[in-house]
Amino acid sequence: MWKFLKFLLIFTLFIAAASESAANSWWESASFYQIYPRSFKDSDGDGVGDLNGITEQLSYLKEISITATWLSPIFTSPMADFGYDVANFTEIDPIFGTLEDFEQLLAKAKELGVKIILDFVPNHSSDECEWFIKSAKSDPEYKDFYIWHPGKISENGTRLPPTNWISVFRGSMWTWNDERQAYYLHQFHVKQPDLNYNNPKVREAMKDVLRYWVRKGVAGFRVDAVPHIYEVAADAEGNWPDEPSNPSVADPADYGYLQHIYTTNQPETLDVVYEFRQVLKELDEELGGDEHILMTEAYSPLDVLMQYYGNGSTDGAQIPFNFVLLSNVNKNSNAYDYEQQIHDWLDNMPAGSVANWVLGNHDQSRIGIRLGVDRMDLINVLLKTLPGVSVSYQGEEIGMTDVSISWEETVDPQACQSSIEEFESLSRDPVRTPFQWNDGHKAGFTDSNTTWLPLAEDYKLVNVKRQRGIANSHLNVYKQLQNLRATKTMSDGEAEVKAISENVIGIKRFLSGERTYVALLNLNDDLESINLNDAFGDLTVELEYILVTDKSVRRKGDKIYADSIVMLPKEAVVLGTIV
Repeated sequence: MWKFLKFLLIFTLFIAAASESAANSWWESASFYQIYPRSFKDSDGDGVGDLNGITEQLSYLKEISITATWLSPIFTSPMADFGYDVANFTEIDPIFGTLEDFEQLLAKAKELGVKIILDFVPNHSSDECEWFIKSAKSDPEYKDFYIWHPGKISENGTRLPPTNWISVFRGSMWTWNDERQAYYLHQFHVKQPDLNYNNPKVREAMKDVLRYWVRKGVAGFRVDAVPHIYEVAADAEGNWPDEPSNPSVADPADYGYLQHIYTTNQPETLDVVYEFRQVLKELDEELGGDEHILMTEAYSPLDVLMQYYGNGSTDGAQIPFNFVLLSNVNKNSNAYDYEQQIHDWLDNMPAGSVANWVLGNHDQSRIGIRLGVDRMDLINVLLKTLPGVSVSYQGEEIGMTDVSISWEETVDPQACQSSIEEFESLSRDPVRTPFQWNDGHKAGFTDSNTTWLPLAEDYKLVNVKRQRGIANSHLNVYKQLQNLRATKTMSDGEAEVKAISENVIGIKRFLSGERTYVALLNLNDDLESINLNDAFGDLTVELEYILVTDKSVRRKGDKIYADSIVMLPKEAVVLGTIV
């Protein structure tokens, strides 16, 4: 009888553990961190970051409790768009190192418990990719790997592009190829021809790229520029319609001059994402272990973004990047604006989906520039206490800001293809500058006397080494937030988010049997008196300060009555119920 009871107990515990594992995949409350490899750490003294530099500093990611890091492209590339123009999807570009270096990175990451995610660029390749070279030669195998058209002949006999479509990088989306005697489509740079997803061979080739890297040991992919994968179907004669103009933009070379109703967010794009996810599910079964993930980049309408999660019968991306806060709040936004944007996502997610929050990346000005240097800790508190997945861009944890870069120093092709009058509004260089490790030579980024982009002038004050030793530095506030995220309340609990006043956002995180936490963020420069009992229920009479920032006069561990809290200008705190 005892043996049977013992077996029953073990079986019950096994089932319970399996059930919990199934309900909580590793990524559902994960902290992701984007590394821009050119700017993270240079190991060989050429002024450009590389894979061995990342390996050297992986322990830093462990220090700040990162679950997984996604790397901007590291594949063979002529670097017309700094790696987003891929010439070979299964090779490492020598500027970053070798395949062996990448395998060493994977091994070190596994040892530390940090997962590696790759940037996957399915929309286009480089024009130096073997596929495109063969396609231009009309090779039977690759002839239809890209989108070609002979163009239109005008009344005076001049050959013109097939449509009026404008590239994201300015100018026509079509470029003439002498060898093929046809125009090819490129939604981005002229050296980034679009792949033809109407060709099943293209779809299979890109799926093979996923299979290759997952079998190498990566945990998943961030999928670049997803809305551009498909264009509207051509008519019976093989032609496409022109896109309508946007009356609010006057420059005919500007991407915003047209409304991109035929070149973005086509319904077939969703099918491609679902197919990519199916490949990962098949690899999950083949390899076992943790689930592999898709993180999709799409600046699309909310109703379209929600479809990236899946369609009810077919799984999509686990993490369709959520840019609602990044795109829709600014220095003048109040607490009600934040509340609306947060609930737009939370209230529209399909049942069973997990939220995610992205406040910065390599294409957007840094938090301190967009939302205010004095709000950087506040925004990190928001990012880390909202439910679900958080995504940080390198340097946001130490408060790095954009670097002023002159026209002569500019290298971003999006800016270089404009003019000295316009480049600053287009350049992404200011947010891609070298990481600031210490106050020594070139901020500890490189031994070289030059860096591929200029360093920030403030690196002697804004760096990892210095902030490790300051109690309420940006870095140490970030670390405390990461520790807080490890609690069961934060990882598994529910959330209530509301504007308590025009200036103050409140985020209550709660879970039965666990401590309740309330994050409070005062967005502006007024003193705010708050009665939390009026805002949230089920709080203890007294609360404890769990986290404070350098805007606070309170200390961690201080007690406060829930009905008489005073918030200082730009202050952010986390309070906990008394246990």
